[in-house]
Amino acid sequence: MAARVRYREMDWLLFGLIVVICLIGILEIYSTTRSQPAFATMHLRQLTWLGVGLLAMLVVARIDYHTLLDQAPVIYLLTLAALVAVLLFAPKIFGARRWLMVAGITFQMSELAKWSIIIVLAKFLGELRTEAPSLKDLAKVAVLAGVPMVLIAAQPDLGTALTLVPIAATGVFLAGLRWKHAAALLALAALLLVVLVSLLQTKWVPLKPYQQSRLESFLHPRRSLQGAGYQTEQSKIAVGSGGFWGRGLGKGSQNQLGFIPVRHAEFIFAAFAEELGFAGVLLALGLYLTLLLRLLHNVETAPDRTGALLVAGVFSLLAFHLLVNVGMVIGLMPVTGIPLPLMSYGGSTTIATFMMLGLVMSVRMRRFVNL
Repeated sequence: MAARVRYREMDWLLFGLIVVICLIGILEIYSTTRSQPAFATMHLRQLTWLGVGLLAMLVVARIDYHTLLDQAPVIYLLTLAALVAVLLFAPKIFGARRWLMVAGITFQMSELAKWSIIIVLAKFLGELRTEAPSLKDLAKVAVLAGVPMVLIAAQPDLGTALTLVPIAATGVFLAGLRWKHAAALLALAALLLVVLVSLLQTKWVPLKPYQQSRLESFLHPRRSLQGAGYQTEQSKIAVGSGGFWGRGLGKGSQNQLGFIPVRHAEFIFAAFAEELGFAGVLLALGLYLTLLLRLLHNVETAPDRTGALLVAGVFSLLAFHLLVNVGMVIGLMPVTGIPLPLMSYGGSTTIATFMMLGLVMSVRMRRFVNL
C-alpha cells in the first residue's frame, strides 16, 4: 500500500510528456526505416527499449534517492571500472571502443556514466558546509567529472564526454558559485576555444582525424559539402524542404531516399522537420520546453539541497542534448554523436535517460516526506 501511495506522488504531467515525445520518436523511426528491409523492425526494437526504460525509471523512482546518494562512492568507482573495462575489453567498431557486452546485451557504458556523475556531484556539492564552493571544491568537482570525461574521450567519444560539462557547471552554479570564479572559468573556456580554433588552422590538434574534419567543416561549411560537411548540408536541405506543414509522414524525399545520414538516430529531427514541417517542429520543441520547465518546477519543489541538485543535473543534461542536437541539424553546432533525448533510436541512451528521469521521480515522490 505504501508503494502505491508513493507512486501516486509521481509527476504525472512529466510522465505524460515523456510518453508523448517517445511515441513521436517511434512514429518517426518507423517512417525513416520502413523502406529498408534490414531496418524495418527498428521501431519495434525501440518500443522494447522504451518498455525496459520505463521499468528502469519506476525501479529507480521506488528507491529513496538518499540511499543512492549514500552509495555515491561505490557508484563512482563501479562507473570508472566499467569505463576502463570498455577501453581494455570492448571490441573496436568503426574505430572506437564504446560498447561492452553485459548479460548478452551490448551496452554503452558512457551513457550510464551520465547517471552516475549526476548522483556523485549532487552528493559532493550537497554536503558542502560553505555558502559557496571554494577553489579547492571546484578543483575536486573538476577531478570527479574530469576522470570519466578522459576515459570516455579515449574511446573515442568526445561528444558524450562533453555532456558531463553542463552537469558539473549547473551543480557548482546552484551550490553558490562566486561571480569572480564564474568569470575566471568563462575566460578560461574562451581562451581554450581560441587556442583550439588556432590549432585547427595550423592542422595540428589533439583530435582524431574525423573529429578534426567535423570541426573544420563547421568552421568552413562551404569547403566540404561532399566530405565532412555533407551530413549538415543534407540535414539543412531536409529542414528547409519541409516548409510549414511538411511533406507528410513517409513522404520526405531527403528522408526516404537516404540523403539524411543516420536519420533514425542523431539526425531524426531533420527527418521529422521534413515530414511534419515547421508546425511539427513547433509542436516537438513545445513539448521539450514544457518538459524542461517541469523539471525546473521539480528543482524548486525538491525537499532538500541534494534533491534539487539531482533534478538540476538531469535538467542540464537533457537541455544540453536538445540544444546540441537541434543546433547540429540546422548547422549551428558541429556534428556530434549526441542523440535527441527520448526520440532518437538507441537502447543504451533510452535506458540511461529513463534512469535519470527516475531520479527526478524519486525526488518528486518524497517532497512531502519529513526529512
